[in-house]
Amino acid sequence: MSVINIFTDGSSRGNPGPGGYGVILKFGDKVKEISDGFRLTTNNRMELMAVCVALENLNTNKYPVVVHSDSKYVIDSITQNWVFGWQKKGFKGKKNKDLWLRYLSLHSQFNLSYVWVKGHAGHPENERCDELAYQAATNNPTKIDTVFETDENDESLF
Repeated sequence: MSVINIFTDGSSRGNPGPGGYGVILKFGDKVKEISDGFRLTTNNRMELMAVCVALENLNTNKYPVVVHSDSKYVIDSITQNWVFGWQKKGFKGKKNKDLWLRYLSLHSQFNLSYVWVKGHAGHPENERCDELAYQAATNNPTKIDTVFETDENDESLF
């Protein structure tokens, strides 16, 4: 059976600091790389944003999708169903509400499964995503992570 594989990584140089994400989408012999950077953000935001951007770049939901990430924050929050509990409680006391809502608006559109990969352990796609994220974070990014820079705890934003 055909599967779409997504590989993601996030980076911040300081936490918070300049940050970036890297994504690889693979389907058969087709490969697409995506990355972007922000002037001020956190590592967890970039890890989660990478997954959101990857899903937003899929043009079909016809095939199962496997998300590979070295982020325990992202993988455990989803596979342990924590994010769904946070959603029921309005994300009270939780960070990155904007990105979790973005993820939740996407996840039901796909047949998703998740694989945690050990970071910096020689996994080719994870190493490449790390490189993309690092380059995006260190290439003097000027893009603004608006919610993070305004006040991610301001409930009036949503």
